[in-house]
Amino acid sequence: MASRNSLIIAADLRSRENNLAHRTREIDWERLIVRRGQPFSITLQCSDFVSPKHDLQLTLHLGKRDEVAIKVQKERGTGDKWWFNQQGAQDEMLLTLHSPADAIIGQYRLSVLIMSPDGRILEKHDKIRFHLLFNPWCRDDEVYLPNESQLQEYVMNEDGLIYMGSWDYIKSIPWNYGQFEDYVMDICFEVLDNSNDALKNSEMDIRHRSDPIYVSRIISAMVNSIDDRGVLTGRWVEPYSDGVAPYQWTGSVPILRQWSKSGARAVKYGQCWVFAAVACTVLRCLGIPTRVITNFNSAHDVDGNLSLDILLDERLDNLNRKDSSWNFHCWVESWMGRDDLPKGNDGWQVLDPTPQEQSHGEYRCGPCPVTAIKEGNLKVKYDAPFVFAEVNADIIYWMVQKDGQKRKIRVDQSSVGMNISTKSVYGDDREDVTLNYKYPEGSKQEREVYEKAGRKATEPTNEIEKSRLQLTIKHAKPVFGTDFDVIVEVKNDGDNDAHAQLTILAIAVTYNSLHQGECQRQANSVTVSAHKVHREVLRLRYDDYARCVSEHHLVRVKALLQAPGEDEPIMTVATIPLSTPELLIQVTEKLVVREQATAKISFTNPLPVPLKGGVFIVEGAGLLSATKIHVNGNIGPGQNVSVKLSFSPMRTGVRKLVVHFDSDRLRDVKGATTVIVRKRYFPIILN
Repeated sequence: MASRNSLIIAADLRSRENNLAHRTREIDWERLIVRRGQPFSITLQCSDFVSPKHDLQLTLHLGKRDEVAIKVQKERGTGDKWWFNQQGAQDEMLLTLHSPADAIIGQYRLSVLIMSPDGRILEKHDKIRFHLLFNPWCRDDEVYLPNESQLQEYVMNEDGLIYMGSWDYIKSIPWNYGQFEDYVMDICFEVLDNSNDALKNSEMDIRHRSDPIYVSRIISAMVNSIDDRGVLTGRWVEPYSDGVAPYQWTGSVPILRQWSKSGARAVKYGQCWVFAAVACTVLRCLGIPTRVITNFNSAHDVDGNLSLDILLDERLDNLNRKDSSWNFHCWVESWMGRDDLPKGNDGWQVLDPTPQEQSHGEYRCGPCPVTAIKEGNLKVKYDAPFVFAEVNADIIYWMVQKDGQKRKIRVDQSSVGMNISTKSVYGDDREDVTLNYKYPEGSKQEREVYEKAGRKATEPTNEIEKSRLQLTIKHAKPVFGTDFDVIVEVKNDGDNDAHAQLTILAIAVTYNSLHQGECQRQANSVTVSAHKVHREVLRLRYDDYARCVSEHHLVRVKALLQAPGEDEPIMTVATIPLSTPELLIQVTEKLVVREQATAKISFTNPLPVPLKGGVFIVEGAGLLSATKIHVNGNIGPGQNVSVKLSFSPMRTGVRKLVVHFDSDRLRDVKGATTVIVRKRYFPIILN
């Protein structure tokens, strides 16, 4: 409130009605937060001394040191300038500001100057502040998305599912993006302010923040911390004792808040889905439609030759140090126009914040048009060859013999880039987007794309494929904690009996193929009658795999068949995910905003051994911040444990309560339940 002698006594930013119209009320009711390309109004309360002859001038400032100043025009210009109009009524003046659809996003300070008829400054009011975001509802914004259902999912939804597991056994975990939780928007701008570009030249960085291509590329770099003041440090092997294990996170908000609170010090630790989820939170918060993508059997091609060379010794142990095939890999897609590229490249763009390879000197990837990957246009910006290889590379297995000679034992041209998945717009179902990235396997278009990308469409068939012997691995869907069988079948299509040496190796691996230890090894001489099938059973007991299996609960089985008279050995590989039990979450009462409610969480130990150090971690956007509940004592085999949690919902609407359980022997058990939070209604008493 200004003094009585001031010409402008007060300013009403009309935050509630503006934020409602601009779809930002979930972020804040009190502060003014608007979207570009859409007008908003503020009211100035004036003294009696303001006359119609006085001139009003508005200037916008951006940056901590006002690096950028923008004069607001009084009349509508060409459409690419800020302008305003005013209406006076009694002692109030209504100002309506119009931002261009390509305005800079960020925190603005608005200066209002009242000028005398002869050009003197009579008064300056510069305490008005507001935030401006991208506007995917605005037709002229580069992030414009015309589908309202997609906007509700890819901008407004604070909850999601991230897909994991293996291509033939896909599971999902719930994730709390929480992009509208308290102070998350401020942290998102803090992330931009700490980028290498911003620290090098803040004015140039601010001016580039009108461009979603630039902003998303900065976010891709800043979510990881290898070469900047980024949010997350990656780690793919234990121990995680000096931080939080990647599988323990259930949402982005605790990560972003910890990063900000620590003065932009990287949070430990993340893996690909955590990097992707945090990027999704930041991009959605800033107004760029974004979704998390999971690519199953994802290739990490270091040398750019569109093939992964997997080297094995004669015991089937991996010798690789560089190229690798990940069980799954997560990135994000963001929706935007690409006026920096030829026509046809608008729409979904791949952004990968997981630090794998450098792009123009920093660990980041994208934005790369999904359409360019499908069409094999690998010269477009950014990082198209790397993304293309992730979904299309060949995998070639070589056996390195004792004398150093290499023998090709398997060529896999079809398993990379399978069941590419994202959460459906229409609920908690999986949407398969594989055909957005590649043409159907074996189609004419697929061959044309491969040739354009510089990869041979078909390799000459080698003796492996012509062999009379066929090798397959079969298994059920085992539960972690149980014993289970792996069946290796040898089929003989020849007219004569076959005598061969069969080696079966079961190892524990991480989701990105890091070797964790040998579970079981079996070598037998087998005889397979002509036109018959021989089955060999490998029994995997809990004690065999529990000592070495990673938090990802994956066992990889390799089978190698060597037969006299066959030119090359025959090999096949299967990755077996071990499922974990579900958590039961019950909220029986109706939830009302700011009224206490209770959730009951229960869990049964499926292992034949007791669990120590049990802890539940609970969080939910609009419900409660991440909360730990420790279990007293050990949880015996088959024992059920339940805990109760009281909380007071903070925001209305459909919400999701996400729970994670962790212990010494059983980790990464997750569950979620959907609840509806209603407004508080007061009864009307009629006389």
